[in-house]
Amino acid sequence: MLRNREVQMLLLAMGAISLSAIVTAAFISSVTAAFVAILSILLIGTSLLFTRWRYRELAKLSAYLREISNGNDSLDIRDNQEGELSILKNDIYKVTLMLSEHRSLLQRDKIQLTDAISDISHQLKTPLTSMTVMADLLSAPDLPPAKRSEFTHHIRVQLERIDWLVSSLLKLSKMDAKTIPFKKDQILVKSLIQKALEPIMIPMDIKGQSVSIAGDDNVSFVGDFNWTAEAVINILKNGVEHTPEGGAIAITYSENTLFTEIVITDNGIGIPKEDLPYIFKRFYKGKNAGEGSIGIGLAMAHSIVASQNGVIDVMSDSEQGTQFRIKFYKQVV
Repeated sequence: MLRNREVQMLLLAMGAISLSAIVTAAFISSVTAAFVAILSILLIGTSLLFTRWRYRELAKLSAYLREISNGNDSLDIRDNQEGELSILKNDIYKVTLMLSEHRSLLQRDKIQLTDAISDISHQLKTPLTSMTVMADLLSAPDLPPAKRSEFTHHIRVQLERIDWLVSSLLKLSKMDAKTIPFKKDQILVKSLIQKALEPIMIPMDIKGQSVSIAGDDNVSFVGDFNWTAEAVINILKNGVEHTPEGGAIAITYSENTLFTEIVITDNGIGIPKEDLPYIFKRFYKGKNAGEGSIGIGLAMAHSIVASQNGVIDVMSDSEQGTQFRIKFYKQVV
């Protein structure tokens, strides 16, 4: 401590003041000079002890900061006493908590990125293997034209599947990382349903399925039109795929003071009870899943709705159909 320049300057200044006081007191009397000398020694000693204590506290803070830089953010140096050092300790502790939260978020993002890459790699393996086999077959010079056309068609289908899969997984990853800015527009549910029905009308016509829509034209909610339409499309696709030929899908919607609700019901094969808790889990395929099912559509629908202050509930009985209830809760001001 004595090697510190600040301490040396403090001692020099206090020594000079004390010496001046002692010399001045000597002109008065020797007793006064002795008293001033003793008092000066006590003051200098007290100042040195206090400075030594402060340096020890600063050394503890320095060691604490080194621990933080090494990744140990579990230490607690909060001090409820008064004083500048106590305020500094509390401020450092707050910064430590902030750094800990940022570190946790970065770790979570890293895990999500790793999972997303793993998911994409796993899901791409099957179509890529299939395309590799068909490409080898196409290279055969004696392959009949009909088979060549068939294999080319299958490769095109697999490429479309890969494109959709990668696009969907990237969207899910962005939603997990909360990097998608969802709009907050006033959406008419009638327009939303019409938009969502467009891409599934042809599959429904092919299977001879019917759809009924019931609800007040003025029912609305605050959300992102395009993203919500994609969520509803995925739920409708699930209904079309699991409803037999000649089946029916019913869509109703309503609004109250708490939420806006969209109900989608089909009379398909239903979902087994043991599968119900997992249908919104990514890549989960239940017992009744189709051969080409990937298990990502309902997971995406759930993420989109949940990101807009909404929930999805599902009720189903085997061989009796499935009902999805989507609720968008109103913002409380």
